[in-house]
Amino acid sequence: MAQWQTPEELEQLLTELVSWQSRSWTEGERIFPHHLMDKLTNVPYFRENSQNLTFFKTPDGREGVNALYLSGKSRRTIVLLSHFDTVNTEDYGHLENLAFHPQRLTETLHDYKEELPEEARGDLESGEYLFGRGVMDMKMGLTLHMSIIARASEEQWPVNILLVTVPDEEVDSAGMREAVPAIRDIQHRYDLDITLFLNSEPTFQELGDEHFYMYSGSIGKIMPAALLYGKETHVGNPMSGLTANYMATFLTQKMEWNPEFRETEMGESTPLPISLRQKDLMGTGYSTQTPYRAQVLFNAFLFKRSAKDIFELFRKTAEEAAEACNSSYEEVCRREDVQPLGKVEVMEYRELLHYAERKLGKDMVRIYIKEVMEKEEQDDREVAVRIVDKLILHCQELGPVIILLFATPYYPAVNSSEDPVVMGAVDVIQQKAKEAFDLTVTQVHYFNGISDLSYVNYNGETEGWKAFERNSPVWGERYTIPFEDMEKLRAPVMNLGPYGKDAHKRTERLHKKNAFQEIPVLLETLIDYISERD
Repeated sequence: MAQWQTPEELEQLLTELVSWQSRSWTEGERIFPHHLMDKLTNVPYFRENSQNLTFFKTPDGREGVNALYLSGKSRRTIVLLSHFDTVNTEDYGHLENLAFHPQRLTETLHDYKEELPEEARGDLESGEYLFGRGVMDMKMGLTLHMSIIARASEEQWPVNILLVTVPDEEVDSAGMREAVPAIRDIQHRYDLDITLFLNSEPTFQELGDEHFYMYSGSIGKIMPAALLYGKETHVGNPMSGLTANYMATFLTQKMEWNPEFRETEMGESTPLPISLRQKDLMGTGYSTQTPYRAQVLFNAFLFKRSAKDIFELFRKTAEEAAEACNSSYEEVCRREDVQPLGKVEVMEYRELLHYAERKLGKDMVRIYIKEVMEKEEQDDREVAVRIVDKLILHCQELGPVIILLFATPYYPAVNSSEDPVVMGAVDVIQQKAKEAFDLTVTQVHYFNGISDLSYVNYNGETEGWKAFERNSPVWGERYTIPFEDMEKLRAPVMNLGPYGKDAHKRTERLHKKNAFQEIPVLLETLIDYISERD
């Protein structure tokens, strides 16, 4: 019998994977793929075909793993996608040392039940859940995929299986962005016909939701941002300047919860946009100089819209904010009997870049940008803003101004709800779940937790993503998206994973029966359907 097939073996494998702590940007994340490779080498098929186990690297040296089972009977291939990084564990407080030891943590939590929310306390007392960081998001998905490829290779299933697991999904998806060309290389080398991209991210619910879901797409995410540049002054002479903080309030009010950014498709709607960051750029020290430079960063979700669509809407919103700011500012100036310093204008990053190149020369602009890029301690979002800040400080005559840009990451939306393969698979899975477990599986068209599926089956227009490229200051140096390779990975997508609750919370937990008994059967049913389909 193949490895990792019984509920007991699956739980044991899961707890071992979780114990290899792999928080994003830690040494554990770097070591994890090597532990995993050692584990996969114990599968008889891979002992005999070690060349089918490979690493691929992100630009910063982190690694992902590809494991390929070749049936020798078909070109048809299912790609199993997962990530192995997790979010941090500070939220566990005095139990943080147990966060990566699910069984011990679950047992210990009984001594601290009063600290848990009511629903989590009830789930703990039921004995049906396993607690711990990564048990649902998403070490269980990887556990299931390892079980599948072990069984497929042992029983010689008539379909090829490519297991792909990546780092960094929780931050910038650098792992999946590098996995795309690696998948393309494997596809070309072995002449594979990719039939389905299958992720096993967990089912996501709101508080009190006990439904079980499967997903035929994944929501998109993009991050419009702005640098606001006003006019500095001494706090004792406030009307001689214009603070960026004052300007930012108008943009934030126009962007937060703006219904124009909502999309509705197939009865589902994107969440409304919200601000993720708003702060000045005056450093941490105290100063009586007013804050005349500030940044704001927003989160927006997508279904059908492209980066171009969002940026056009963002510019429209920013222009409305500038108009409101100018009107309010002019009213204050009339009240105080002073002359306004000028009107707040709106520019795109690409417009600022072209202006700076004409004024300073392309070589000097490249030097300024390189100076910012080389400060590796800053993340890509901070670097993007600092590049704009560097350029505007050499073009101060443009102020007061709002410079619009895109921060990273960018997740294009993907959807296969109308694909015949997926439509048939949904029916088969729903029927099997009802017959075998009396389990109702509800189809959701867009997974709302963001997933690596965003980087396959891309079919957007070139102009749609070029808007992101042109207005993302870190594009090409610190951040890229392999759009052309993504377009070539044309195959439907699905997400079918375990039921759990409270991802990214200290009460993260996995429903054991669903994960160890029900989902393995449903995944096998899905793969059987795909491999036997004419």
